[in-house]
Amino acid sequence: MLLTILTITSFAVLVRIVANPLSNVFQKQLTQRAANPLFIMSATYGVLTLLGFFFWSHLRFSDLSAAFWQSMLFSSLFAMFGNVFLVRAMHIGDLSVLGPINAYKAVVGMLFSIFLLNEIPGWWGLTGVALIVAGSYVVLNDKRQRNGSAGLSSVGLFQRPEVRLRLAALVLSAVDGAFLKKAIILSTPTIAFFYWCVLGFAFTLVWILLSMRATWRDQINILFTHKTTYLALCAAVGVTQMASNIVLASMPVGYALALFQISALVSVLFGYQFFREQGILRKLIGAGIMVAGAVLITVLG
Repeated sequence: MLLTILTITSFAVLVRIVANPLSNVFQKQLTQRAANPLFIMSATYGVLTLLGFFFWSHLRFSDLSAAFWQSMLFSSLFAMFGNVFLVRAMHIGDLSVLGPINAYKAVVGMLFSIFLLNEIPGWWGLTGVALIVAGSYVVLNDKRQRNGSAGLSSVGLFQRPEVRLRLAALVLSAVDGAFLKKAIILSTPTIAFFYWCVLGFAFTLVWILLSMRATWRDQINILFTHKTTYLALCAAVGVTQMASNIVLASMPVGYALALFQISALVSVLFGYQFFREQGILRKLIGAGIMVAGAVLITVLG
């Protein structure tokens, strides 16, 4: 039984590592075709919600606890903002840069554990933080963008709008993961996935009604024009989230987040393959350093 659980969890980790960067590819492709990031996420949530109703017999509503609904509300709210910020970042930044930045989730997790759980990191954990910071410098330090300046400070790396958006997204995502873990414990990965989609769709729909009254019709036209890419995105996001839920159900949040950072290497490769982004060798080296840092924090920190 234990071997079966480990096998399913390991497979879910591998699937998630590939599916998440692939969803980023589709998100970036859609934004390049004038799709609005908020509408992209709302359409994704909506399609996944419709698909979820086909499995209604495996779901339940009436006997779920108040703690479950509270956790799902917070999880869905943080996830919505995090995903919209992520897609906006993908629109203006390089996939091969923004993917590795996600390794900072391990740092965020460490900081939350200090203040919420009084877990003081050891030397290995601090070394992991240093590796993540160093790796991010390697990924972001593009000499061609210095414009003749003497150098690029570490603070300057985070003045780029796409990096700020990505950092905001990963913080929101890390908090989302904590609430989602609690919701999964109080239900099942499938039930949590369904209501994550339903609540995410409801929140984004309200946001669209408040902020996109003049443009939502144009976005629907774009959706039908690029329906194949939209469907591919929905499939990738659905697989990513379901795999994440399966992993969170049997693994601590910190361990899961660190394992997911291996996808940084895939993001760099996808950035080159789909968008011909430059400096791939440098970014691969930087991403590898950041992944090593995330592993140190999780395993030894």
